[in-house]
Amino acid sequence: MAATRFQPELRKPTSSPRPKGREHAKDTLCRNVLIYGHCRYEDQGCAFSHDPNKNASTQPDPKKSLNVDSPAFNPQLPAAPKTSSFTSQLAAAASSFTPRHASGAVTPVPQQEPELEPQMFNPAEIKDFIPGDYGFSQDVTNGVTYDSQQYADPFSMGPMTQVINETQYNALQDTTNIPTNGVGYQQFPNQYSQSAPTALFPNYHLYAPIGPHREDLLPYQKHVHYFFMPEKIREDLQRKTAATLQTIPNSNLPLAVGQYHTLLPLIDTNAQVKTAPSLGYLGWVYRATSSKNGKAYCLRRLHEYRLTNESAIRQILPWKKIDHPNIASVIEAFTTHEFSRDGSLIFVTDYFPLAKTLTDHHSPATNRYGRPVSTAVQESVLWSYIVQIASALKCVHAAGLAIRCLDPGKIILTDKNRIRLSACAVLDVLKFDEQRPLAEIQRDDLTNLGRLILGLGINDLTPRMAASNASIELFGRTYHEELRNVVSWLVSPEDTPGAKNVDYLLINIMPHIMSTMDSAQHAVDAQNSELARELENGRLVRLMAKLNSIIDRPEHATDREWGTHGKYYILSLFRDYIFHQIDAEGKPVLDLGHMIRCMNKLDAASEEKVRLSSRDEQSVYVVTYKELNTRVASAFADLQKGQRRY
Repeated sequence: MAATRFQPELRKPTSSPRPKGREHAKDTLCRNVLIYGHCRYEDQGCAFSHDPNKNASTQPDPKKSLNVDSPAFNPQLPAAPKTSSFTSQLAAAASSFTPRHASGAVTPVPQQEPELEPQMFNPAEIKDFIPGDYGFSQDVTNGVTYDSQQYADPFSMGPMTQVINETQYNALQDTTNIPTNGVGYQQFPNQYSQSAPTALFPNYHLYAPIGPHREDLLPYQKHVHYFFMPEKIREDLQRKTAATLQTIPNSNLPLAVGQYHTLLPLIDTNAQVKTAPSLGYLGWVYRATSSKNGKAYCLRRLHEYRLTNESAIRQILPWKKIDHPNIASVIEAFTTHEFSRDGSLIFVTDYFPLAKTLTDHHSPATNRYGRPVSTAVQESVLWSYIVQIASALKCVHAAGLAIRCLDPGKIILTDKNRIRLSACAVLDVLKFDEQRPLAEIQRDDLTNLGRLILGLGINDLTPRMAASNASIELFGRTYHEELRNVVSWLVSPEDTPGAKNVDYLLINIMPHIMSTMDSAQHAVDAQNSELARELENGRLVRLMAKLNSIIDRPEHATDREWGTHGKYYILSLFRDYIFHQIDAEGKPVLDLGHMIRCMNKLDAASEEKVRLSSRDEQSVYVVTYKELNTRVASAFADLQKGQRRY
C-alpha cells in the first residue's frame, strides 16, 4: 500500500540518448529539430546535428519522384514515406523524444545507415504556369511536350492540323475542296510544314439557327414547335391549300371549260352586280384547274359577250410578256358557249387563294346595330399602295401598254399590304375599237390611282365618288400634307403637256419607296428563316421513307441477312430505338427531340456510338451511327437492284 507507483530513478530527467556505434551521428539531423525546430538537449550532450542548413546545403536529395525541371515525367513506384517538414498541432503538443526500454533503461538504438535529410518545401522553386503554343509544334518525348519558354497568347488558337488525322471521305461533308487549317473554319498559318494537310469539315447536326433572330428564348422556353414554322404561317398556308382544293358537289357549273375543270365560284352575285359597271358586262370569277399541268388558275367570265373582231382577242399577247410582282399574270383569253348560248369571254390569270379585293377589305364594318362604322386607313398603308401601283404602272407604261382598270374591286390583296392588279388586258379587248392616244390612256391611269387613294382615305369606294375640292379637303383633315399634295396632283388635270407621267410621280415619292423596300426585305428575311427550318424536315422525311421501305418487308422473312444474326438486323433494332421506346412502366415514350436527334446523327454518319437491344433484351449491339448509315445505304441499294428508279 505504501509502495510508490513509479520508481524514483525513473522521474529523474534524462539527457538525449547517446547513440552507440554511430560514426555518422553528427551528420544526422536531430529529430527534435525536425519536430519542434530546436532541441533542448543541444547543450547537454546530444550527439546529433542541430543545423538544418548544413544538411540541406551539403547533401541535397538526389532522388526526387517529381521534378518540374525534368524533361519528361516517368511514373515510378510509390516511394517510402519520408519525414515531413511541416509541423502539426499534435506534434507541437507532444513531449520530447526520449526513447526508453520497457524496464526503464534507455533503449539502445541499433546501428543504421546515415539518413539523408529530406528537402524542405520551397514554393519559390515551383515555376509559374505559362500557356504554351497549341500548335503542337514542340518536341515530344514519351507523349509529353517540353516547355516552349516562349510566351503564347492564351486566347489565340494555334494551328492544329498536325494532329488532325485524315479520315475517310464522307459525301455529307464539304465537297468544295476549300482548304482549311484548323477547327472552327478559320485558317492559321503553319510555319513548320510547307503544305499543311487539309482538315475536313466536322460532321454536322442540323437545324442551324439561321438569322435574323428577333427573340431571345432560354432553353426551357423552347418547345416542339421551335423545330417547325410558326403556327400562324402554317395555318395560313393550310387554309390556302384547302381553298385551292375545295370543290362543290352537285354544282350547276360546266364540268369543263376548255382545258379547265373543277370550277368554283369566288364571288357572289351581289358583288358581281356592284362591280359590273367598271367593265360594262356582268361577270363572274371562278377558280379552275388546268388539265395540262394540274395548276389552279383564275377564270374571269364576261357574260353575253360576242367577239366581232378576231384582232381584239390578240391584244392579250403583249400582256403575256409582262412579269411584275404587283400584276396577276395573264395566261390566255378565249370565248366559250359552255355557260350559255349567248357565249362568254374568258380571261385566265394566276390564282391567289384567299385573296380579297380592296372593296371587301376596306369596306366599312358594322356594329351590333347594323350601322356602318368607318375606320380610317393608315397612312403607311396608303403610301404602300401608291408605291406598288406606281411600280406596276412604270412596268406597263414602259412596255407601251396601259392598265385602264384601277377599280378597287379589281385589285386583290394577296398578303399583308401586298396588292396585285387582276383585271389587266380586259379593257384592251373590250374597247379594241376605240382609237385613243396611248399617252392619254396612261394619264388616265394616274388619275384613276388618285381617285382610288382618295376613295380609300374618305371611305367612299363607289364609282360615283367625285374627286372634288371638298373631297380633297376632307382627305387632308386625316392625313399629312405630303400625301394630300400627291393625291391632289394625281386627280388634277394636266397643266403642261407631258408633265404628268409616272416617272415624275416616282421621283416625288422616293422616300416612301425606300420604306416599302425595307419592309419587303424584312419580310424576305423572315421567310428565308422559316424556309431553313422546313428544309431539314424534308430531308428527314426522305430518310424516314428510306428506312420504312427497307425494314419489315415480307420478302425479308426468310432472308438470313435480316435474321437475328444478319448484318441488317441492327436496322430493325435501330428503328425500335428511335420510335418504339418505352419507360420503366411499359408506357410508350414520345420524345420528338430524341427522334429528330437520332435521325440527324444517322444522316450525318456520326462517329457516336449507340447501344441497341432486342425486344427480348437477350441481345445487345454497340454500333456507331456511321455503321448504321452504311447499312441503310447498302440495304436500299439491294432493294433497288432490278427496280426502276423514280
